Amino acid sequence: MENRKRPRGRPKSLFKESSAGTMQSLDRALNVLTTLARMERAVLSDLAREVDVPTATTHRILATLQKHSFAAFDDDRQEWMIGVEAYRSGASFLRRNSVIEVGRPILRRLMEESGETANLAVPDGAEVVFVGQVETPNPIRAFFPPGARTPMYASGAGKAILSAMSESASSKVMSADAERFTSFTLLPGEGLRADLAETRARGWSHDHQERYEGMSCIGAAIFNDRGEPCAGVSVSGPSVRFSQDRAAGLGALVSRAAQEITELSGGRLPERSKG
Repeated sequence: MENRKRPRGRPKSLFKESSAGTMQSLDRALNVLTTLARMERAVLSDLAREVDVPTATTHRILATLQKHSFAAFDDDRQEWMIGVEAYRSGASFLRRNSVIEVGRPILRRLMEESGETANLAVPDGAEVVFVGQVETPNPIRAFFPPGARTPMYASGAGKAILSAMSESASSKVMSADAERFTSFTLLPGEGLRADLAETRARGWSHDHQERYEGMSCIGAAIFNDRGEPCAGVSVSGPSVRFSQDRAAGLGALVSRAAQEITELSGGRLPERSKG
């Protein structure tokens, strides 16, 4: 009898595989794990019903996850919850996918697509701090050294972050004795509130010479895993290159970059920002 050779690269397995080439048992286990993470705590029957897997099978999966510390059991409350090993795995993802790390190649692409200097900023109290930048080769350009600060209300990235905050949170960071930097600066009040509402509606901000005469900036907010604004990305340059006709195109580029950084860093867009 002729012995058939197994195709190379496809190991013999005792596990059942689905038609898509995935392991059914692993699919079920990961579904249980991610559902438990979403529910935070759950009794066995509720979790089994949620994942649509028999209770006995769900318990075997949880026991296996518990063995490897991906799940834990609270004896007093008779509830299952996420274990410490799941945290360690998530922390590894966060270390690799911080906003700054993820943002570097996206900033470079944004600079190349827009022809303007691309910036990354994070909020610190009532200000934003610039933590990343890719300069345009254009001889006339904007420059913010790493660590430079500016009030949120007078910055493209800052206004984008402000517009995505809750009303109570944004009110706390907008000082009543705010400084007017140029004749175009929008101070906290009706004018700035209207501008933030417009920013929120279209998904990008427009700082038109509000911090420096002759310089403009367009920004969009980056969100964390709770759908809260945690950073901002922007392009900046001479106001003559930021006309109203060009602003919408730059806004689309910046919004796309902010959304990509949000997703790749483990964040999520709030419902109103999804398009």
